[in-house]
Amino acid sequence: MEFKQGTQVYTSDGKCVGSVDRVVLHPKTKEVTHIVVRKGFLFTEDKIIPQTLIASANDERVTLGGTDSDINSLLPFEETHYLPLDDTEAAIADYPLGWASPYYWHEPLGDEIPYSNFEAGHHHPYRSETEQNIPEDTIALKEGARVVTANGQDIGSIRRIFTNSENNRVTHFLIAEGLIFKEQKLIPVSWIREIQQDKILLNVGVAILNQLPEYKEAYPAPQN
Repeated sequence: MEFKQGTQVYTSDGKCVGSVDRVVLHPKTKEVTHIVVRKGFLFTEDKIIPQTLIASANDERVTLGGTDSDINSLLPFEETHYLPLDDTEAAIADYPLGWASPYYWHEPLGDEIPYSNFEAGHHHPYRSETEQNIPEDTIALKEGARVVTANGQDIGSIRRIFTNSENNRVTHFLIAEGLIFKEQKLIPVSWIREIQQDKILLNVGVAILNQLPEYKEAYPAPQN
C-alpha cells in the first residue's frame, strides 16, 4: 500500500470523506496502525481510521471497507477536555490561561448603571487538555515531516509512505526534493534511526544517499 498526504479517501460506495493528513505508525516496529483523514465532505472534523478499515491505498486513492456504521463511529483524531481547577490551582494560576476570570459586581452610584462581569461569572476556572486518539507508543507522522541525515543535514521532506500489505509495516519512505537533493529519493526503512512526529532521523549520511537513483513516478511500488 501507498500513503501520500493529500490523497482523497473514499468509502466503498464512492463517497469522498476527506484526504490523508497523517500516517500513524509505531516508531520501533514501523507498523502502520491508522491514518488520519482531514475533514472533508462527510467529516466535519479530522478522523482517525484504523488500518483494518482500509481496503486499498495508492498514490491516487484510498478506499475504505466496512459498513456505514463503522464509518459513522470513527473517533476524532484529537479531543479537547476542559478540566475544572481546584481552589489551589485557581489561586496560583495567572489570568488568562484559557479559563474565566472571577465574577464581580458593584452597586450603582447615583444614576450609574450597575456593572457586572456577568459572562465570566457563569464559568468556573478551567484548564484544557488536548489528546490524540491513537494507540499508545505510536506517532502521527505530520505532513511534510523533515528528513535529517546522520550528520544533521536536512535533505527534504516525506512525500509518500510505502507499506507491506501483508503485515502493514513500512518498507520505504519517498523523500521530496530539498536543498541538497533536486530529485526524489526512495529511502529503505532500515536506514531510519528514529521517527518523530515532525522529523525522521537517518543513520546514514549524504554520501550514501547520493548513491540512490532518482525515483520516478512511473516506477512500480517497491517490494519488501
